[in-house]
Amino acid sequence: MSEEKHHHLFHHKKEGEEFQPAPGGGVDEYAYTSETVVAATDDGEYARITKEEKHHKHKEHLGEMGAVAAGAFALYEKHEAKKDPEHAHKHKIEEELAAAAAVGSGGYAFHEHHEKKDDHKEAKEASGEKKHHLFG
Repeated sequence: MSEEKHHHLFHHKKEGEEFQPAPGGGVDEYAYTSETVVAATDDGEYARITKEEKHHKHKEHLGEMGAVAAGAFALYEKHEAKKDPEHAHKHKIEEELAAAAAVGSGGYAFHEHHEKKDDHKEAKEASGEKKHHLFG
């Protein structure tokens, strides 16, 4: 294929054509503008945000470990309920409590994961990597 095809959503124009402003001198409503904003921030803010991000990552891992431990204990209690029919009711209650703790710990890990993502976005903005797009 000798000709290269350029796929664009808007503004289908041939190479060599100059930009024609919209009638009336206004801005074309489908125009896409991208602007890189580099904010003059001190390194202290960036360091604080990355430290928070690491803190949330650590808490997320603790939540994951808690979910695994509680889930394992729930499975153990389920096994004990079958093995020890004399105290089966006690084991079933402990199994349900451990399962609830596993779900709660998993929810906590999920929450910390989103906090970590928010801090990551803030760190990008603080370092000047974040791009702001107008009209989109």
